[in-house]
Amino acid sequence: MDSREFRNAMGKFATGITIVTTDHEGDTIGMTVNALMSVSLDPALIAVSIDEKARMYDKLQKTGKFGISILNKEQQDLSMIFARQKKRDREIPIIRQDGIPVIDGAIASLSCHVRETAKAGDHMIFVAEVTELNINDGEPVIFFGGKYRSLE
Repeated sequence: MDSREFRNAMGKFATGITIVTTDHEGDTIGMTVNALMSVSLDPALIAVSIDEKARMYDKLQKTGKFGISILNKEQQDLSMIFARQKKRDREIPIIRQDGIPVIDGAIASLSCHVRETAKAGDHMIFVAEVTELNINDGEPVIFFGGKYRSLE
């Protein structure tokens, strides 16, 4: 099996789209991530998987905290900006939640503190405790088969 075939198979699993954000050396940085899962309810834990080639890889290990913003369908362009598929053409609506940057208007935002990391192949899995969250109305942007979708 080659990596393209594996990627195509995993593309058959529909996911929501999130932006992972953190502060690094006075700047807010972020990236688009669809590898997110809840791990535990008590305590509230989530896990994200970050490629070792991503610029966030080392930075998340240093900062130890990050925000997760689950995007609504009107924020698809933000996903494309943070994935570097589209040039940044406007100010990114960042707010602070528990002192951590998140995207304003996301259907859910989570402030997270890293509790554990685990190296898994060419990725690092960050298991983090959710310290604060916010929920808004809206429909998510979905990713399936290599394309953005919306709920119908």
